Formats: sequence, structure tokens, C-alpha cells
Amino acid sequence: MLIGIIAGVLTTVAFIPQVVKTWRSRSSGDLSLGMFGMMVTGVLFWLTYGFLTRDLPIILANIVTLSLQLTVVGLILTHRRRHGTVGVQGGDHTLN
Repeated sequence: MLIGIIAGVLTTVAFIPQVVKTWRSRSSGDLSLGMFGMMVTGVLFWLTYGFLTRDLPIILANIVTLSLQLTVVGLILTHRRRHGTVGVQGGDHTLN
């Protein structure tokens, strides 16, 4: 169980720097919406697995990870919508 807790903490907190950087820089031009979409899908499957197996470390880690990932996806979509580039890959999406 300790290994699961350590793994959950590390993979969850790994998204915090991206959330902070995107929030502070107000830029998401170099972020891949497709990658985050696949990550969110994967985390939803892990969360489902956690509920099916009643594995609390998996459930808690993936709830937090999902929240952080959805925050980044929301920032990406907000930045691109404001610049009229939703669905466009690459480019500068800095908010001024």
C-alpha cells in the first residue's frame, strides 16, 4: 500500500508545476490539447479501476490528478478561445 501512496503522490504532484506555469504565464501555446485529452481519459479509467477495486490510494490520487489536468485543459481552451485559435496546434497563445 505504501508503494501505491508514493506512486500516487509523485504522479499527482507532477502536474502542479504545469498548472502554476500556465496560470502565471497566461500562455498555453506549447501545450498539446490532444495529450491532455488522452491523459484525462487514462485517469478516468484509473479512477474507475480504483472504485471497482476499492483501492483508496488509486481513487484519491486520480481525483486530484484529474482535477489538475482539467484545470490545465480549461486554461488551454480559455487561452485559445480568447485568441480565436481553438483547435489550432502550436502558435503563441499568450494573454496580454
